[in-house]
Amino acid sequence: MDSQDEDESKRRFRWTRTESVAVAVPVAVMLALGLWGLDRGGMWGDEGVTFMVGRRTVPQIWRLLHGVDAVHGLYYLLMHAVLTVHPGEVVLRLPSLCGAAATAGLVAALGTRLARPRVGLWAGLLYATTPLTGHYAQEGRSYALVAAGVAAATLLLVRALEGRSWWPYGAVLAVTFLLHEFAVLVLCAHAVTLAAARVRGAVWRGWIAAVGIAGGVLIPLVWVSERQSAQVAWLRVPDWDTTERLARDFLAVTPTGIVFWTSVVLILIGLGAGRLTSVALPLLLLPPVILLSVSQFRPLFHERYVLYALAGAPLLVAAGADRLAGAVRRLWLEERGVPGGRHTEDERAVSEVGGRRELVGAVSGGGAGAGAGAGGDRTSGVEAGGGIAGATGAGLGADRVTAAAAAAPARAGSPPPLHNVHAVPTPPTTRPTGPVHGSLRRPHRPDRTLRPHLLTLAGVLAVSLPFLHGLPAYRNDRSADRRPENLAAVAALVGREVRPGEPVLFLPSFWRVTASAYPGPFAGARDLALGESGARSGTLSGREVGPGELRARLAGVDRVWIVAQSNLLPSRWVPGDPTDRVKLDVVDGEFARRQEYVHGRVKLALYIRRMPPQDTPGLVGPPMSAATPAPPPPRPAPR
Repeated sequence: MDSQDEDESKRRFRWTRTESVAVAVPVAVMLALGLWGLDRGGMWGDEGVTFMVGRRTVPQIWRLLHGVDAVHGLYYLLMHAVLTVHPGEVVLRLPSLCGAAATAGLVAALGTRLARPRVGLWAGLLYATTPLTGHYAQEGRSYALVAAGVAAATLLLVRALEGRSWWPYGAVLAVTFLLHEFAVLVLCAHAVTLAAARVRGAVWRGWIAAVGIAGGVLIPLVWVSERQSAQVAWLRVPDWDTTERLARDFLAVTPTGIVFWTSVVLILIGLGAGRLTSVALPLLLLPPVILLSVSQFRPLFHERYVLYALAGAPLLVAAGADRLAGAVRRLWLEERGVPGGRHTEDERAVSEVGGRRELVGAVSGGGAGAGAGAGGDRTSGVEAGGGIAGATGAGLGADRVTAAAAAAPARAGSPPPLHNVHAVPTPPTTRPTGPVHGSLRRPHRPDRTLRPHLLTLAGVLAVSLPFLHGLPAYRNDRSADRRPENLAAVAALVGREVRPGEPVLFLPSFWRVTASAYPGPFAGARDLALGESGARSGTLSGREVGPGELRARLAGVDRVWIVAQSNLLPSRWVPGDPTDRVKLDVVDGEFARRQEYVHGRVKLALYIRRMPPQDTPGLVGPPMSAATPAPPPPRPAPR
């Protein structure tokens, strides 16, 4: 190995190490933030659904999916395997935490691949420290895993455009769609990325084939879930406040003030970041905009359904910060009379070949395999002038690297020379044998205070400052009281207040999830309305007795405990279920409230009959005990 090859090998090693650090640091930060407060001491309603369904047998889960919640089928099967290891709150949330950590690393990998390592590092840290990310990293639901799947598919899209196979991209899309069908909206973003790259027909055909396979897997799920659309009947038409809240959640570590507006400015600056913009901007905008638009006619929007789009924001912010830092650095160098003003010679060479790598040999022709050159390397081609659509030619071998790129010394924050570059090639017979740097020898720097690693450190500090400022908000979010309800607190009240043998009603029946998630305190209570458990009936909340039988059972009691939605009793709400109507009518009309404990959306209340009960022996329901197979279930969990 001659000196040039040895120097090239060292540069590539340093570059790989820098990339690895840029990806590993955000993953570690996300894991640390996610583990903080993961055991917050209580599940809320949707987590209770995950916990309850995940503890059922596979045949019971499969039966459930035919009637309700098919959209979460793959996630429930995954959680069944996880909870088999250990059924607990922390284990319930670990898959989401791992998904969030993986997404932070994938965002960093995208930034590194599309720009440079410091952009990837900053973007990954921004993603990890965004409060919305931390919130869903600690939810026992599928949304953080969906975000990881979309980020992985986006990275595989970039790799496929660089000449790699389309099949990994299609496989990851298929799994992600099965985790949640609204992830299909990312296809619109990816199509815009391809259009911006001006790829040729062979690339479109490869993409369409991969998407077709993923879509074929999704079609049966869409057909089944469409019949279960009542699960999202609670959603409302989004308004301007919904859009503004989503923007602030996506763009700010703290959702008000200077942090938000700084993010907006940096995103505007980052729009000039070439191929990174063509990937990140459609991902950030299209899924939320499409879902918001459709929801004006059929309400389907919730921020968690498009959580995966958040990955585009930190990429654009980091790219804008990098461009701003570069401009400041150039001005600083010019003030000190550095020749060339905009760049020193070596920086220019590396920037042209490494810092502006474009989307692939396939961009300019040749299809999926166009990037395979004489050296067998299928890395993307680059045009020295930059611009996604500007790349021309494909499949150049390792000996056709520009002289400037081959000679440019490596520096932190800039990628090494690629093998397949679209630039004026050095003829294969003129391979330099003298000193590596030759006429591109690094000039003397008058001051080294703005070296790339110092800029990288400055960006990391810039990310940490708003995070530290927002620590109280992070701490509050780690409390169980910040969730819609705390089922553990309600169950603890039942254990303290409800005497053995006393009757309990759940209104509506979804709140039976409280007894399913925490069956111990309910072991001695009598569930007056339950006819068949959810596990046996293939439902979430169980099958309840008819209105007539429930009315007869209520006639035989003079006091009853109600686990109900907090805004019910009294209420003008008319339940659609006839059994729930009997609960509301009888309790509200014949009983008076004596005690009440409210925890978010759910409350525990004691009702005493106004008149002595009639003598109707033998009409009370069976006691609810821990021996009842797979405790009762809840409402259809929001998709």
